[in-house]
Amino acid sequence: MADEANQLRVRLVTPERTLFDHPAEAVELPSKSGYMEVLYGHAPLMAELGAGDVTLHGGSNSGPGGVQRYNVSWGFVEVLPDRVTILASDALKPEEIDVPRAKEQLDRGHKMWNEAGDSEEAYDEALHVIAEAEAKIATAAEKH
Repeated sequence: MADEANQLRVRLVTPERTLFDHPAEAVELPSKSGYMEVLYGHAPLMAELGAGDVTLHGGSNSGPGGVQRYNVSWGFVEVLPDRVTILASDALKPEEIDVPRAKEQLDRGHKMWNEAGDSEEAYDEALHVIAEAEAKIATAAEKH
């Protein structure tokens, strides 16, 4: 069994289910300000989660090449030196992504953008929908 002394305990949770709760060597995740990588001993922080991939490296339940990937949309992440808790509004394994539905969501987001007029709030909501759809499509395209 692998030495878990210098591994993070990573937990990925949505309101509906826990997708992952295992040790990992590193985790990459999308914050609102860009991707970040967390290793054991990282300084504590809280960040707002964006839309994109959570990638887990190493650990006992990792897939091919020691990597597991999940598409997440919005929420929060808490980083402590020995654990990472990701609270996502939505999270999917790559094979769970409905690509035609994501493309419809992308089209809806572009339509919202075109109809936003002078409303900054409407533009922000359109960008939110577009970012989520693009992240799902990208994740599905990378699955093996």
